[in-house]
Amino acid sequence: MDYFFLGDEELVTAFRFVGINGIAVRNSGEAIAAFRKITEGSESGNADLPAFIPSASECQVLLLTEETSDWLGSMVIDWQLSGHYPLLVEIPGISGRLEGRKTLVEAIREAIGLHV
Repeated sequence: MDYFFLGDEELVTAFRFVGINGIAVRNSGEAIAAFRKITEGSESGNADLPAFIPSASECQVLLLTEETSDWLGSMVIDWQLSGHYPLLVEIPGISGRLEGRKTLVEAIREAIGLHV
């Protein structure tokens, strides 16, 4: 399975150590351009993007930090609902979980009504 990562520089380096390529995005413009190149094959007028960003057919799982996902806004939800690859997986950034975000376990507990 082919993975790719979009997030901060420190995590890009960490993922490269385990064999997962990625690029650092520093703002919403870079995040949107990289996401569109992966999902749509569109350059979006950003010549600063590295050439090694995979297309949707080459990438099965796209890892995003929560911050990057926030920058992408509704594009993430629209892509997830489309049912196309790559699958999107959000992870906490280098500074930890963003305020107000639920963990998967918390979401499941809330959905089934389990409170301990």
